[in-house]
Amino acid sequence: MVEATIAALVAEGLLSNARYAESFIHSRFQRGQGPRKIRAELREHGIDDDLIGSCLAEYDARWQERLEQVRLKRFGPAPPGNTTERSRQMRFLLQRGFTAEQIAAVFRERD
Repeated sequence: MVEATIAALVAEGLLSNARYAESFIHSRFQRGQGPRKIRAELREHGIDDDLIGSCLAEYDARWQERLEQVRLKRFGPAPPGNTTERSRQMRFLLQRGFTAEQIAAVFRERD
């Protein structure tokens, strides 16, 4: 009975890994998390890597802007005053799940 219900939901498109992944990514993106962290969490939930990649690709053009928003919210508009502060900000952004390349690009733009 359970299997039949699940099969019916999948057939009607009401139960879908793709919809789950899209919703999950949107939610985490809004929270200010980066693609590395989102990918890892979706893998823990058993979502296929190919599906994760295609869903994350929809946000490719928006990661840099989101990263800058997260940095501004946490550290304010002033650029880091020294290398210690810059390193602290970079570590924070890495922990949020952004890639080293994305972070380096934001700091290069500020220099």
